[in-house]
Amino acid sequence: MLCCGSAALLLALAGLFLSRVPGAQGAACEPVRIPLCKSLPWNMTKMPNHLHHSTQANAILAIEQFEGLLGTHCSPDLLFFLCAMYAPICTIDFQHEPIKPCKSVCERARAGCEPVLIKYRHAWPESLACEELPVYDRGVCISPEAIVTAEGAERCKCKPIKATQKTYLRNNYNYVIRAKVKEVKTKCHDVTAVVEVKEILKSSLVNIPKDTVNLYTNSGCLCPPLSANEEYIIMGYEDEERSRLLLVEGSIAEKWKDRLGKKVKRWDQKLRHPGKGKNEPGQSDSAQKSGKNSNPRQTRN
Repeated sequence: MLCCGSAALLLALAGLFLSRVPGAQGAACEPVRIPLCKSLPWNMTKMPNHLHHSTQANAILAIEQFEGLLGTHCSPDLLFFLCAMYAPICTIDFQHEPIKPCKSVCERARAGCEPVLIKYRHAWPESLACEELPVYDRGVCISPEAIVTAEGAERCKCKPIKATQKTYLRNNYNYVIRAKVKEVKTKCHDVTAVVEVKEILKSSLVNIPKDTVNLYTNSGCLCPPLSANEEYIIMGYEDEERSRLLLVEGSIAEKWKDRLGKKVKRWDQKLRHPGKGKNEPGQSDSAQKSGKNSNPRQTRN
């Protein structure tokens, strides 16, 4: 994110093909020639990139290994993140070094795509580790939400996820709360939901008080959407390092219903004790299937 400094991005979007700027160190900006990245909202990059490729030709060979993963559509942030690493945006204001993607962008891409890699016995590449990337409000970084079009209109595309047992078990949320939305705040393209916690159904490492708390989106879009003065069941993730609750893509927010709350508690029991509810010790499959007739005394003649 280039917080409140979108002018630099607008310069890139305006199609400035820059040569060398007086006083700039190292190589100048150059047009993006990586085919996978030509659809991204910047047309200038700089080498070496964040993976230490000295030329775009080398970067093209390296990024092509992710074409299969991109084809799975495991994360809407994956292409943006990869291009921000392999063809980092270069602007007149930041020619001294390439701009890195925000840590949250990496984390969202990894959260969506790492399970796919694991399925095929691969790990998330160490070269794309999220830990060393800049945090949203502590330094200069780029995220999809920070890019403002020339018209200044930001369009949020959000597909809310429905709460189902399959989704809950797959996504393994860090926290689940019942909360009433007090307000939704926007500051410098960053949306934060302020909620009053009514009930804590699940928590992990970040302490959740039964009080007013902030849910951070790390973006300019509130997804899933929330309305003030409404009560929701919210399932999301946490930023352990900063003790924050996150409401990011992949999170769930649905209007509160007692029935849904009870379902989630059952789902969480299955997540914590995956073997529970199957055969009890000493009980055969045939006894389970026979149900109430498994007791000989209850068998009718």
